This record gives sequence, structure tokens and C-alpha cells, in this order.
Amino acid sequence: MARQEQHLQVLSALDAAKTQWYHFTAIVVAGMGFFTDAYDLFCISLVTKLLGRIYYTDLAKENPGSLPPNVAAAVNGVAFCGTLAGQLFFGWLGDKLGRKSVYGMTLLMMVICSIASGLSFSSTPTSVMATLCFFRFWLGFGIGGDYPLSATIMSEYANKKTRGAFIAAVFAMQGFGILAGGIVTLIISSAFRAGYPAPAYQDDHAGSTVRQADYVWRIILMLGAAPALLTYYWRMKMPETARYTALVAKNAKQAASDMSKVLQVTIEEEPEKLEEMVSRSSSFGLFSRQFARRHGLHLVGTATTWFLLDIAFYSQNLFQKDIFTSINWIPKAKTMSALEEVFRIARAQTLIALCGTVPGYWFTVALIDVVGRFAIQLLGFFMMTVFMLGLALPYHHWTTKGNHIGFVVLYGFTFFFANFGPNSTTFIVPAEIFPARLRSTCHGISAAAGKAGAIVGSFGFLYAAQDPHKPDAGYKPGIGVRNSLFVLAGCNLLGFICTFLVPESKGKSLEEMSGEAEEDDEMEMTGGAAVRPQTA
Repeated sequence: MARQEQHLQVLSALDAAKTQWYHFTAIVVAGMGFFTDAYDLFCISLVTKLLGRIYYTDLAKENPGSLPPNVAAAVNGVAFCGTLAGQLFFGWLGDKLGRKSVYGMTLLMMVICSIASGLSFSSTPTSVMATLCFFRFWLGFGIGGDYPLSATIMSEYANKKTRGAFIAAVFAMQGFGILAGGIVTLIISSAFRAGYPAPAYQDDHAGSTVRQADYVWRIILMLGAAPALLTYYWRMKMPETARYTALVAKNAKQAASDMSKVLQVTIEEEPEKLEEMVSRSSSFGLFSRQFARRHGLHLVGTATTWFLLDIAFYSQNLFQKDIFTSINWIPKAKTMSALEEVFRIARAQTLIALCGTVPGYWFTVALIDVVGRFAIQLLGFFMMTVFMLGLALPYHHWTTKGNHIGFVVLYGFTFFFANFGPNSTTFIVPAEIFPARLRSTCHGISAAAGKAGAIVGSFGFLYAAQDPHKPDAGYKPGIGVRNSLFVLAGCNLLGFICTFLVPESKGKSLEEMSGEAEEDDEMEMTGGAAVRPQTA
């Protein structure tokens, strides 16, 4: 049992700790970051039609204005570009400076840029959109940092037995963020509709978009700052994770002191054992041959599965409103006023979030430590492929009047199996299988690959889903929604295959998964006896 004995007591105590109050505090503090991320990233899709009406309506035309293709792509996609850059930068910084110190920076950035996005004032539509895109890029940059840091902090705080559920619970807050975006939009659009009634566009071109509608999208975007601001104080009070302090910063005394307070037990400092562990363990870098041999395929697996998932997940999420319009679930734009259109889009997205998105996340929380990450990811990719094909093959049937409820049910199931499946597991696994000194960086790389997929999904789907015969104004003919769904089904099938590159981490300690415990065993000469952890 040499490996067990060589474990620092502080790490063994964390692995064996019963579920305590500090676990729930960590879930809420890290989870509120994710709640904010999801709200900020997805609320833009609720107001893009409104932006088109306010800034790009030509009153001489029979249909209300919509964002030109390049502007729509920029407004929808620029935050993802920022997120990708933020994941790589803050992931690397989290391993260099520590999880806690970088955590506060990302939150402040999100607060400032959420408020600034809503204050994008200017004299011309182009400059309003340019200012909005500028602040949404930096908002995305802050959000990007939250991915690797939240996952890493939760995995390093959690015990061995329920670690998957704890990280999944942090990620599940994304579902509540999407839901909150829909509910906030419903409330604000309802309040403004009641205060400033307006006719449909076809009845009064100018009167259908009231002047006060410009406040609606600004308020919705700015409210994204509230949850982040509320958790800033608690985030700054969290101690640095013991695994970072001990294994990366090599400060056994501080790690023992921090975790003694958190776990409310006495933990020995064991500086000699840490010294011994450090002297025996290898310290290969990310670009070394050793890393490629031990973890290269794992990193390829976590990055490719996240990339393929996000192509499907984000193209669906961002363009729900277009799909709902194409199956006649949301009426034609000219038959509604601007605020009624916002209300109807928000209502449709809230229903999907409530029925498909949120339950999927919590199924993962409940079952991930029972059936394991691998099985959930395989099942998720497989079922997403099946349901996408179920939408695409009889697509003409679904678009016939009276059949759209069936389409929405199948569409909701694809979301359910994304979240009770790869959308959750691709976030969890990279936080468990890499060494402590590279954990945040590798999670950042995997997450950035996912965001590259989101960019492909959101930009690509915008153009690809255009009707081949009747594209929207300003767009070239695409392959249509039906063929786009076939492409997305193909991405899910590839994701299913790439899942076989990713190891199962259920029930194992982080040091076991990352090979740090094996490094000690491999390089062991004398195997000095160490004190076993005392029970609290």
C-alpha cells in the first residue's frame, strides 16, 4: 500500500471527506459564475431580432428589419471568440498564479463588460453594433476564464466518491442561467408591452417598434452583472485549493492550515513528505514527450469530443428562434409588434430550457458517480444522433401545420441528451485526468476546442441553414435546415467515436487519474513510511 501511504494527509483527507457545508458553498460560488456565463452568452439570441427591428428597419419594406448577415454573425459569435481566448489565457494563468487569484479577475471582467454592453450608445446603427461587439468580446474573455477555473477548483475541493456530481452541479447552473435569461426577457418585455402598447408591423410600420424598446435589450444585457457581483465577496473568501498549494506551490504548511479550517479537522503539515514527493515526482511540461506519452491521447479525446459537441449544441441553442419560425411556432415577424416578438421568442426558449435543458443537467448530477462519465457521454452522443435524424428524415412532415408539437418534443430530447450526456461530461473529465500543475491549462485547451466548435456552429449554421431557394435578405442560399440537421447528426456520431479516447475517472483520486501517484511509485527508491491520515 505504498502509494496510499505516500499521499499527503491533506489530500487523503479531501478525498475521504464526507459531504459537508463547504462543498455546497463551493458549488454555489463556482456555480453562480456559470449561471452568469450562460445568461450572458445566451441572452443575446433573445434580443437579436429586436436589434434588427430597432436599427435596421426600412419602413418602405413589407417586413421589419433584421440584422445584416455580417452583423448578425458578429453579434452572435464575438463573445465566443473572446471566450476561446479567455479559456486559453486564464487556464494557463490558473496554473501559474493559482486558481483563487485569477478567479476574482474573471468575475470583475464579467461585471464591467455586462454593464458596458448595455451602455453601447452611438449615433449610427453600425457604431452601436461595433461598440456592443467590442464589449461582448471582453465579456466572453472573462467568461472564458470561468470554465477552467470553476471546474478545477471544484474537482480539487471535492471528495473522491461524489466529485463527478459536484462538478456537474457547478455546470448545471448553466441550465438555470439559460432559463433565467428567458424568464427575465419575458418579464421585461411583458412590462414594456403593458406600458407601451404597439400595433403589429403590418398595421403600422413605424408604430410597431416603440422608442422605449431600445431600453429592453440594454436592461436584459446589463442584468447579467447582478449574479456575478453578488458572489464576488464569497469568491474572494475561498482559500486556494490544497492541491495547488501543496503540489504546485509546494507549501505544505499553508495547504494543511487552509484545509484544517475548511474540513474542521486537525491536519498535519508534513513538509518532509511533500519534499520527498516533489523530489521523486517528474515535472514534465505540456509540450514534453512524457506528457504526449502519458496524456496526449487523453487531451486529443477531451478536445475533439468537446469541439464536436459544441458544433451541434450551440448551433441549436442560438438558432432556436429560426427553427421555431420555420416550423411556424413563432408567427411571421410582420404580424407582431417588436416587443411581442421578443416575448414569443423568450417564451419558446424558456419552455425548451424548462423541459429539455435543465432536467438533463440534473440527471447527470444524480447518475454520474453511479454509471460513470464514459457511459453517459456515449449514451448522450448516440441519442443526440438518433433524435437529430428523427428531426431531419421526416422534416417536411414536421413543418406541416399541426405537426410542430412533435418536432418540438424531439428537439427538446436532443437538448436533454446533450446535457445528460456530453455537454456535462466534456466539462467534468478534463478537470480530473491531468496533473495538478497542468490541470487548469489542459481544461482551458479542451474548453477552447469546444468554443471553436461553438464558433463553427454559430457562424456556420447561420449561413448553412438558409433556404436554398428563398434565403433571408442579404444571405446566400444555404443547404437548408434539414440538411444542416444531417450535418449535426454526423458531428454527434464522430463525437461518439472520439469518446473512446477518454478514460473513465469514476471513483478514483485525482492523483491516481493524473498519474501523479504512479510517478511516485515509478521513481521510488526506498519508499519512506508516512503517517496514515487520522480520522476526524
